[in-house]
Amino acid sequence: MIQTQSKDFGMVGLGLRREMLDELLEHVPNQVDFLEVAPENWLKLGGRFKKQFKTLTDANNFVCHGLSLSIGSPEPLDVEFIKSLKVFFEEHNIKIFSEHLSYCSGTGHMYDLMPIPFTQDAIAHVAPRIKQVQDILEQQIAIENVSYYGAPGQQLSELEFTNTILEQADCKLLLDVNNIYVNSINHGYNAQAFLTGLPSNRIAYGHVAGHYNEADDLIVDTHGADVINPVWELLDKAYEVHGVFPTLLERDFNIPTMNVLTKELDIIHGLQAKHFDSTVSKQRA
Repeated sequence: MIQTQSKDFGMVGLGLRREMLDELLEHVPNQVDFLEVAPENWLKLGGRFKKQFKTLTDANNFVCHGLSLSIGSPEPLDVEFIKSLKVFFEEHNIKIFSEHLSYCSGTGHMYDLMPIPFTQDAIAHVAPRIKQVQDILEQQIAIENVSYYGAPGQQLSELEFTNTILEQADCKLLLDVNNIYVNSINHGYNAQAFLTGLPSNRIAYGHVAGHYNEADDLIVDTHGADVINPVWELLDKAYEVHGVFPTLLERDFNIPTMNVLTKELDIIHGLQAKHFDSTVSKQRA
């Protein structure tokens, strides 16, 4: 297994979904160095599911990728929820917590990830909220570049907005390669230029996933299909530019058998091995 930049949880991960639970309790494939869950889906579970989950977290490296922090919301942060996350992370030895650079609530919950306006006012609102979360959790968190389908009131580019948030909040980046590809098609920008403009030292780990082509100029980020070649090529470029970083495969529905998923994990391992020597050289320089 490649050890460089391992962040102490391994190099290749898989998003754990409830449908995979029985199979993974029997055997976690050798290709899987870490697993990722949405804490909201497991936080309040009791009984058999809680015991099964604890069995997995005791034996494997886990990270958490949140769904409902709503970091861009105009409403105050749910401090009690964040405190409950801290307890959950300690109980299950969660290596890192990530969330979306978006919002999903106002006076009510929208159950979808809405785009934060790319404005200076939004930066001034969001960065202190990320700092507040980090203060409560007593750890840095990672913020994911998200797919979006509209940019209301845009004053800055997505890249300028993202980089400024990372710097002002002093947080890490969850680099979602598929989201870069999706946005580059939907909004007509150069995916490699966006990728190259991100700060290497902020990357905690990455995501790859599949999507759905609604039209030639509209892709929907579904996590319901195989990763396509242009996204693999973009991941290859990411390792070339930023060095090898831990990378996780997401699959939310149309979930195939584990032996099919491991074929995609093998691709990640292969791309990481390709760039391993150059990454080590950069680290030593």
